[in-house]
Amino acid sequence: MKKYFQFEELGTNYRQEFIGGLTTFLAMAYILVVNPLTLTLASVPDLPDSMRMDYGAVFMATALAAALGSILMGVLAKYPIALAPGMGLNAFFAYTVILTYGIPWQTALTGVLFSGVIFILLTLTGVRETIINAIPKELKYAVGAGIGLYITFIGLQNAGIVVGNPDTMVGIGDLANPSTLLAIFGLFVTVIFMVRGFKGGIFFGILIAAVVGMIFGIINLPSAIIDLNVPSMDKTFGVALEPIFNDFGSLMTIEFLVVVLTFLFVDFFDTAGTLVAVANQAGLMKDNKLPRAGKALLADSIATVGGAIFGTSTTTSYIESTSGVAAGARSGFASVVTGVLFLIAILFYPLLEVITSAVTAPALIIVGVLMVSSLGLIDWSRFEIAVPAFLTMIAMPLGYSIATGIAIGFIFYPVTMIAAGKWKQVHPIMYGLFVIFVLYFIFLA
Repeated sequence: MKKYFQFEELGTNYRQEFIGGLTTFLAMAYILVVNPLTLTLASVPDLPDSMRMDYGAVFMATALAAALGSILMGVLAKYPIALAPGMGLNAFFAYTVILTYGIPWQTALTGVLFSGVIFILLTLTGVRETIINAIPKELKYAVGAGIGLYITFIGLQNAGIVVGNPDTMVGIGDLANPSTLLAIFGLFVTVIFMVRGFKGGIFFGILIAAVVGMIFGIINLPSAIIDLNVPSMDKTFGVALEPIFNDFGSLMTIEFLVVVLTFLFVDFFDTAGTLVAVANQAGLMKDNKLPRAGKALLADSIATVGGAIFGTSTTTSYIESTSGVAAGARSGFASVVTGVLFLIAILFYPLLEVITSAVTAPALIIVGVLMVSSLGLIDWSRFEIAVPAFLTMIAMPLGYSIATGIAIGFIFYPVTMIAAGKWKQVHPIMYGLFVIFVLYFIFLA
């Protein structure tokens, strides 16, 4: 096992990998609660039951998709990157596809399935890997830093430190709120651990914050420890296949094409950005290329197809994996640990009640601090590089989208390089991406 996951070469061990995998799980365990709430449109009152997915079935699909994707990523690509149904994509699935377009959730699942199959084909032909390797290193560094700012912003929001403000867009929240105080406490504890060089600092910060939250009544004690009566998947399993065999004509619409293309676009570049960011932080990039990128992308693609069949929206690589990397994860064994924990969580799901956003927010903030260090690797003295790199970075938190940041930066890159008389240094694929991103903003954004 040590030899397969290259423990000696990566300078890691079982304890370090287990803590890393556990930390990643705790940082993204919220998806087991948030994804079912989102896909069932729980926040929308007076909605016909026919438009709502079954909560229990989606919970099971979420856990199984996360387990499948994470284990595949660990075993095939050997990367410490976990997967689960993606935030943002699940909101698009529920609020745009179902509510706005009026497409049944059954057909929407078929759209996810189609995008996953297309991903597999692009991966097997090497197209996805070729595109990722064609991205200049400066933009890869900017992507990593931008994602760091993005998840820090999410962490500050989850903590209640930053809130919406009608006058200034955002502002400081109620710092006297108990949940916010708990998050601030967790942030201080985690910072102290990290400054002291404690490898499991992020994990133990989460643990201590959860315990303190329960002691002071900020977090409710779990209603139970274990529940063997797991929810049924009958209402979602295999539903994505039904329109293909029973009503293929319902798929021949512009709206369905837009659904598939959007899932395809966002997942492609969210995954690319996440892979590059996590690999950079873990020190796994070699000569500006991602080793075993094809296998990593294949794991991601298969997980999307599997998740659609289980009954959930697009499964993608999670930036929260950087929490595990910061805690010491370096190999795919950590991803296997995370995947197994998602399976175990099916039985112990009452305990997930204590993993609140206030508890996990400090981890996201600290990881953001670690990720922006890649800014130091960018040559800011070259304006033709500085502009697209900066726009890539800043558009992610301001546009609240990793893919949007990548799109804006990649549009400006060939423009600035041409203006600098360095058009020959631009890979042909980057010109192709320029056209694709411009068309995306015109027709889909």
